[in-house]
Amino acid sequence: MTQLPVQPAHRLAARAEQQHWLVSGLWAEEAVGIIGGEPKCCKSFLALDLAVAVATATPCLRRFPVPRPGRVLLYAAEDALHIVRRRLEGICAAAAIAIADLDVQVITAPSLRLDLAADRASLDETVATLKPRLLVLDPFVRLHRIDENNSGEVAPLLTFLRELQRRHALAVAVVHHAKKGAGNIRAGQALRGSSEFHAWGDSNLYLRRDGNDRIILTVEHRAASAMPGIALELIQRDNALALEPAGVDRLPERGVAPASLDQRIVAALAEGEEPRPFADLRAICRVRTTTLYERLAAMTAAGTIAKSADGYRLVSG
Repeated sequence: MTQLPVQPAHRLAARAEQQHWLVSGLWAEEAVGIIGGEPKCCKSFLALDLAVAVATATPCLRRFPVPRPGRVLLYAAEDALHIVRRRLEGICAAAAIAIADLDVQVITAPSLRLDLAADRASLDETVATLKPRLLVLDPFVRLHRIDENNSGEVAPLLTFLRELQRRHALAVAVVHHAKKGAGNIRAGQALRGSSEFHAWGDSNLYLRRDGNDRIILTVEHRAASAMPGIALELIQRDNALALEPAGVDRLPERGVAPASLDQRIVAALAEGEEPRPFADLRAICRVRTTTLYERLAAMTAAGTIAKSADGYRLVSG
């Protein structure tokens, strides 16, 4: 028999490793988890917003930066493809990006069942080929024909997704329904079916409506503290809809000139004393990589900002 690895207590790490984020505050890097809520709470809108943010390095919900952007693989089982496109167009309009710049690869197969070995193998091969940073599956109920209340049937499917995450170093977000009328139950415990769903997630996002019919987002992490709940609302964007935090400043109306890129860079650097990495500025300013590089180089040459190994900072004086 092989002995299990052991280590003297005094050699154990004194503190946890630094938390790494796929989407700052919302989703840990390479995390699996649930986007959950009752019907009509905009779970699919939130999942698509997460997908757009990761695929384009723009802040999710116009608030949460994406330090580790990359390709997204999406399977939207409940909506027709033209509806998925329209929703993505609305989110892109809210984020001030073109849908043509969106690296979201949509699985168009009519069905995908994780309880079938052939479908699991096909998903594994697709992930291996496309190498996404994030896999979004919406919703779980359309991905199987098992009894969701039976942990013995649910666990193997979630185990497969965990193995997929580890094998391919990606994050996995699964949209899942909550029990109807579960508004007074703790969010994770309100998920429909087996308790395996709540226990499985590293990062979980829950949506519910409060007494004023507002959509409230709550966040839960296995290895990080959660932020306070956030009120969200659906906003009309170019004949489509997108979720945004309630009460945030809107994008300028058509014909109204936004702040210049230089002004946005200065404003971003003025928010803190520490240098900001390029990826943070890219997420905040929402412009193409080459455009941002050009402006940063020009502002550095002009002495407005300074570049170091840690990022960019304002030059005082």
